[in-house]
Amino acid sequence: MLHYHLYEKGPQYKWVTFIHGAGGSSSTWHKQVREFRKNFNVLLIDLRGHGRSSGIPWKRGDSFAEVADDVIDVLDEAGVKVSHFIGISLGTIVIQTLSHKYPERLESMILTGAVTHLNMRTKLLIKLGNTFKYMLPYMWLYRFFAWVIMPKKQHIESRSAFVDEAKKMCQKEFVRWFNIISTVNPFLKRLQSSFNGIPTLFVMGDDDHLFLPHVRALAENNQHLQFLCVEKSGHVCNIDQPERFNQLTIEYIHSLKRDDAHSV
Repeated sequence: MLHYHLYEKGPQYKWVTFIHGAGGSSSTWHKQVREFRKNFNVLLIDLRGHGRSSGIPWKRGDSFAEVADDVIDVLDEAGVKVSHFIGISLGTIVIQTLSHKYPERLESMILTGAVTHLNMRTKLLIKLGNTFKYMLPYMWLYRFFAWVIMPKKQHIESRSAFVDEAKKMCQKEFVRWFNIISTVNPFLKRLQSSFNGIPTLFVMGDDDHLFLPHVRALAENNQHLQFLCVEKSGHVCNIDQPERFNQLTIEYIHSLKRDDAHSV
């Protein structure tokens, strides 16, 4: 069972589940927990090999489908029947996978720093990683990837947060996750063929140079998807601009509640 932490406000409140990115852990949501606890029940999860979920054996091999099953096991254990989900980076792929395998468990998806497509620069980065993943210490590669994805001065805090958490991983787990990510592009295309009617909000930093263009185009071509851009932030806008991020995402979830009440 994955490690998780609950902040339960009461049975009358909605659940919000946070899914972190590659190399991170549930602690990378520390700037969200206080505000979200005022409004919702909160569930924080450490994915396999991350945070305090180290040493968990893989059951069927390396896949996002198995990671999604892990998350559902946590929801079942915690007694959470349905939840809003907020993810960052790799966590957005996990949530999109959940939306296809278990759509009945999701009230909404908030996809932050969303990975929806790997462009040529990202593919080149992965190719370099595949070449050196067994030759170099994984933290050398991780620091390089973090700098490429979050290169600017205003990204220092978010970059450091993920690098510090990645130090808790081992080389074997890093390679496992890297192998999953390196083959994800065709899988992403299948995921975006349908969002199964689940309310979906993309929240992207205006400096997210690798992933913003495709997400913006995806949202513009699908009237059922909502898109918001956070100024002066990069790939990890929940750390770069936490107050703005919290305001936008909490307002979005509350707007869904009002819409539901209106439609009843």
